[in-house]
Amino acid sequence: MRSMVFVEPGRLEWADLPDANLQGPLEAVVRPQVMGRCDLDVAYLRARLPLASGEPIGHEIIGEIVELGIDAAKCFRIGQRVIVPAQINCGTCPPCRRDETARCQSVPLGASYGMGRAGSFGGGVSERVRVPFAAAMLIPVPVQADPVPMMGLTDMATDAWRAVGPQLASRPGASVLVMGGGARVIGIYAAALAACLDAGRVVYVDADAARREVAARYDVQIAQHIDDVEHASFDIVVDASGDTDRLAEGIRACGPSGYLTCVAPPAQWPAFSTRDAYYKGLTFHIGRPNCRAGHSPALEAWASRGFRPELVGPKVFSFDDAINAWLDPALYVAVHRH
Repeated sequence: MRSMVFVEPGRLEWADLPDANLQGPLEAVVRPQVMGRCDLDVAYLRARLPLASGEPIGHEIIGEIVELGIDAAKCFRIGQRVIVPAQINCGTCPPCRRDETARCQSVPLGASYGMGRAGSFGGGVSERVRVPFAAAMLIPVPVQADPVPMMGLTDMATDAWRAVGPQLASRPGASVLVMGGGARVIGIYAAALAACLDAGRVVYVDADAARREVAARYDVQIAQHIDDVEHASFDIVVDASGDTDRLAEGIRACGPSGYLTCVAPPAQWPAFSTRDAYYKGLTFHIGRPNCRAGHSPALEAWASRGFRPELVGPKVFSFDDAINAWLDPALYVAVHRH
């Protein structure tokens, strides 16, 4: 089957790889129909993160089920349209039962589509993908929904939701600061979701004017620098900058008992006062998101809270033009196979 693979930073090509076929009763095979480029893909293409040459790339997938194992057929039907999560998880091991789906014990740690991880599950920009745990992983797409505007819900919205959703549930009306930049779309989505979840104040800070313009579509306050923000103390801080200095600014901006989630870790850890963090009672979280656990609340925000992931784009290309799509400088792109 044809699949897009990474060659080196700034270079992709098509490869003929073995077909993705059923290997057990729990499985499904999905034909991707719409595929999105994640912020993580951009990091590979710009050499910010390593990816081996020849690895399939892409992990944001909405597709049509074309094959089902005997057990998977109890939950789904051929022809059904579904979201395929980026991460592989079984749904039954202890971490999965705790909604820690990024740490599933049934597969190699970190197993995912399109990230060069152990397990050889292939990439999302392919003619077919194998889903080893259909019941645990697949999310039905509403029958009348257009999948293109939904693309941001396949992965990046789940990463953004984990940085603001649980925190706002425990502290309704809290103030939220997002340091944007490195994880370009995820940062904007974090601000957008915070606004939809009735945060008391949402400020998006980014030196890039184009990203600030996109963030403003979500009716949040924008600023070029943290020094431009009045009363720069926040209950919830999201660092999506990927920058050491911006992360340090985010840590300083945390108020008493503040939450800080880093979704784009910088190459170097910033210097900051651990004593200040201790006195504040700062809660800091860094790590892979539990994507499958975030899908339901992210979809709920889309269905009933007014979250519109499509406001960041996407710029849409044909499947045959996927390589050009992945290399396009647009904020967010998607590939649509009609």
